[in-house]
Formats: sequence, C-alpha cells, structure tokens
Amino acid sequence: MKSSAFQYELPEDLSAALKLLDSNDMDILPLAGGQSLMPMMNFRLAQPDILVDLNKIDSLKNITIEADSVKIGSMVRYCELEQSEIIQKHFPLIIHVIPYIAHSAIRNRGTLGGSVSLADPAAEMPSILIALNASIELSSSKNTRLVNAEDFFKGIFETDKKSNELVTSINIPISSSPKKFGFYEVTRRHGDYAMAGAVVTSDEGQDSFNETRVILFAVSTKPMRLIKSEAALNGNNLNNQDAISTAIDAVNGNTFESDLHNDEATKETLAKVSLKRAIGGLNG
Repeated sequence: MKSSAFQYELPEDLSAALKLLDSNDMDILPLAGGQSLMPMMNFRLAQPDILVDLNKIDSLKNITIEADSVKIGSMVRYCELEQSEIIQKHFPLIIHVIPYIAHSAIRNRGTLGGSVSLADPAAEMPSILIALNASIELSSSKNTRLVNAEDFFKGIFETDKKSNELVTSINIPISSSPKKFGFYEVTRRHGDYAMAGAVVTSDEGQDSFNETRVILFAVSTKPMRLIKSEAALNGNNLNNQDAISTAIDAVNGNTFESDLHNDEATKETLAKVSLKRAIGGLNG
C-alpha cells in the first residue's frame, strides 16, 4: 500500500515548525526518523493532511550539559546517542540498552524524540527515561514546559503532548551518586519488540539497595513503575533473597495487557522473570 495524499513541509528552524502545528482544523504530524510513522502512513493507520519534516532543524540535534543535567535534542538519532561521550560517561544504562532497540538500520535513522512521542509500550526507552528520572521538554509557538517522564506516558501511543506541541528535548539529571543498573527483556528474536522487560536502578558503591527504581515495560499500556517492589528492596543487602522475593511478588495484583502472542497471565509471568533477572544484573 501507499500513503494517502498529504502536504509536505520542510521548515529550517524550530519557530517555523511550531507555527505550522498551530492549525486547529487540519491533521498535522511531525516527521522525525520516520521508522514508525512512514509504515503507519503506508498502511493508512495515519493519514495526515500536512507532514512537517523536522530533519533540517539543527537546534534539535545537540547533546549538551546544562547545569546538573544533560539535554538531548529530540532529533538526536540512536546511533549518535550511542557514540556520544557525554552519554557514555553519565548514562551507561542508555549505552547498554541501545543495542536491544530494533536493528542498526533502524537506529541509524530513528530518533529519541520520535520514540518518546510515539509512546509504544513495548519500546525500551520510555522505561529507561523513567528509571533515570528524565523530563520531557514540550514546545509550542506560545510556550515551553517540562513534564516528568513518569507523567508524560499516558497509554498506548498516548502522551501528555498536545497537538500543537513538539517534543524538543529530553533532560536527564546527572545523579550525584552514580547508578548501577540491571536490564532484561524477553523477545522472540533479537531486535523484535519485547514481550516483557524490566529495568532496575540503584545507587552505585553500596552493598544495599538505595534510591531504587523498578520499571516494567511491554506488559501493560504504558511503562509500569513498581513502588512496592522499590520499597521491598530499599535498605536491604543486594543479596537479600527475602527482599528480592518480596519485590518480585509485588508484581502480583497489577494490571497486565494481552497482545497477539501472550495473554495477561503469561505477561505477568514474563514480568516476574524479567524483574528477577534485572535485579540479578545489579551485581554485574
């Protein structure tokens, strides 16, 4: 199939792009890497009146340190993220996870902002950003606002972004205490979307869990932060099996969503497996 007819715009700066998004009576979609949007358009799951190509907006392509955080422009591609010395130094979790995202051809074009805006619950990066306490910068022609990543993702392909806004950057605080992490996902084949996954972060340099974050992905309509699991782990030794078992048991009682391959019960089981192995990964 091929897409329906649309008007194509290629603005050269952010202000021009934001002005194009101001129309209230037309369906206008931004184009970043296009790795999800173009197939959706070809299958006519998306039929924009106007397509706004963001690829000439250089101000969205930078990775910079600002005060105590790293600002990643929304048009930074995964391959650029992986090669960034700033990301390598401050966020090894991101470097670890990038090879799990699709395949190299996709990562060469796909952008961080595009993934964030799409909000696919099976994607890795939304959960990683929640684990790192990131904020999403949203810009319109009238103002700019920051939304915590945990509040930004609302459901399947649903976010806090308004139709006249663009994700312009992702801002991640540089922790005063470096983080250790564990990550695990279950896939049918490497590069496929995950069937279930978990990411766990905790303060580095300690033998106990501290400031722990636990997030599941690909098991519900959006990333699932497990506050009860975090409480069960915090303050306990990294090898405390009772605390770890309690944290895994806290998966019970959450709402899981079936997909084409797994029902709710299977999703819950895969979530527990993923969490157990992610926690185990904290010890390297």
